[in-house]
This record gives sequence, C-alpha cells and structure tokens, in this order.
Amino acid sequence: MSETTAEATELASQYSARVASDLEHNVKEQERLSNEIEALQAQLTALRHDQTVLVNIQQAIGATTVPASEIVATVPASRKKPSTPSGKGRKPAAESRKQATKKSTAKSSSSRAGVPKLVDLVREHLVGLSEPRSAAEVTTSLVKQHPERNIKATVVRTTLEGLVAKNQAERTKQGRAVFYTATEAANRITSVEQTKQSA
Repeated sequence: MSETTAEATELASQYSARVASDLEHNVKEQERLSNEIEALQAQLTALRHDQTVLVNIQQAIGATTVPASEIVATVPASRKKPSTPSGKGRKPAAESRKQATKKSTAKSSSSRAGVPKLVDLVREHLVGLSEPRSAAEVTTSLVKQHPERNIKATVVRTTLEGLVAKNQAERTKQGRAVFYTATEAANRITSVEQTKQSA
C-alpha cells in the first residue's frame, strides 16, 4: 500500500512539474507574441499614416500634372529636325510646341475646375448621411452618383482614413466591421465649400 502511495506521489510531482513548466512556457510565449503584435501594430500605424500622406501627395500631383499620353505625343515632335533650310521653320515649331503646352494646360485646368476631388466627394457624402456607413457602402453610393469616375474601394477607404486623421470623420468598430461618420469639422468645411460654389 505504501508503494502505491509513493508511486502516486511521485507521479503527481512529475505532473505538477510538467504543468508548471508548460505554464511558464505558455506565459513566455504570450509575452513574446504580445511584443510582436505591438511591434506589428506600430508598423501598421506607420504604414497607414504613410499611405494617407502618399495618397494626398498623389491627389495633389494628379491635379497638376499633364497626362502621360500628351507628354509622349509632344516629346518626339520637339526632337525632329526642321525640314526647311536652317534658320527658317524653327520659330513656328517652337511656337507650336508652346501652343500645344498651353492647350494641354488649359484643357487639364478646365477639366479640373468642374470636377471635385474624391476627398471632397467622400466628405460631402458622409455629411449627408444620418447614420454610419462602411467604406464599401460609401464606395457603392459614390459609384452610383458618379458613374463617369473610376472609384475604387481601396482608394475610398484610404480617403476615409485620411479624413479621420484630419478630424473630419470618425471611425467606429462593430465587431470586425468599420464604420465612418462625419464630424462637425467636416460639416463646417462642406457648408463653406457649398457657399463658395453657389456664390
């Protein structure tokens, strides 16, 4: 009987040591994973910030650059040798290049004047809503309202995050879903822009 008790005690101590070892390993693993998650979260936050900055830069550049098709069309023409004797025909070629540049600049500025930026469309859409919407819902509505524009969900999501960063939108989570609403700042900006347009 005493041998059985001794074996049971030894077995219990072995299990106890094993459980203590497993528990210690578990705690260390949790700490390691928590540290990795924090580092990844910091990287993700930095990347999202960079993405917002890059999208804003892209929109700013996209609003002022000449389309690539026009650049390609004008570069070969400027490198051609004049077909007339030297001294003649150079001024008209230079003038035609200047006129082409003026036309393309005028064309791009006139097309920009009547077309609002995506960030303005997204903000105005949020301001007009009475309840939070997801990025997908905002994208669907904008695509219906502006079928002539190529609006992508990823760009809308990035734009929404940019508005959150500028305090013009608020982000709320419900489970895994993210919803956006306009802030008072967005309401003020939209009303100012609408007043300018009506003036």
